[in-house]
Amino acid sequence: MNGPRHVMDVKPGYRGRAFTSDLSGQEFWLVVDKGFQPLGLVVGNCIYSMGAVRNWLVGFKGNFQGELKEYSELMYQARELAISRMQFEADQLGADGVIGVDINVDFMHNNEWMEVTAIGTAVRYVGSGPNLPPTNQGRVVIPTN
Repeated sequence: MNGPRHVMDVKPGYRGRAFTSDLSGQEFWLVVDKGFQPLGLVVGNCIYSMGAVRNWLVGFKGNFQGELKEYSELMYQARELAISRMQFEADQLGADGVIGVDINVDFMHNNEWMEVTAIGTAVRYVGSGPNLPPTNQGRVVIPTN
């Protein structure tokens, strides 16, 4: 056995045989029943500084009504970066998608930093038959009759 022999010997990047998931037992069964194999927990994270200049600008605009677009734009950018990093981890596992995604936003350092974490379970389609994996961007179809 060439791998670590004790938990304290484990280094970043260790890939064992077992996987971690945030799915409930019922969710896990439904995923497997539809022909998907859970591969592991994937995480994307980023910490964004909102900057002193933006804080001053937002403080000034806070005296007036309306959206604080600078903050909204930062939140969108931070969320997109966290999701992209999560998707990258899923790609590294050979996944077809990520399910059960949870996004968490925390503010740190006197609310000057925003931490965004995206976490989910990477899955790969391994089944056959009518349950084909998604092949393009998701879309919603609403019957009109």
